[in-house]
Amino acid sequence: MKEIKAYIRREKANLVIEKLEQAGVKGMTVIDVHALYNWADRESYGYSFEYLEKYSKVVKLELVCDDSETDGLIEVISKYGRTGNQGDGMIFVSPIEKSVHIRTGNVNKL
Repeated sequence: MKEIKAYIRREKANLVIEKLEQAGVKGMTVIDVHALYNWADRESYGYSFEYLEKYSKVVKLELVCDDSETDGLIEVISKYGRTGNQGDGMIFVSPIEKSVHIRTGNVNKL
């Protein structure tokens, strides 16, 4: 199992989520965040250079998938989240070792 964390432009979030659902993703976490980074597209935002150097509003998507689905889901996020401009975002992939169901306490080693 893998966890995918993607930071994408807010204006691309609805399309990316729709395409992930069409690709079979049944659940994900969607969070509005302020990202601290130096790769924001200064042309697209009406903020000062100093603000953009520190904080930009983006959407963070978090989802867990089978190893075999990872590359396909990354492709969906990349394809529909891309504008071609600096600041399109980042995708991070991490292994998942286990899951714990809070209500039942069941542990699944993955």
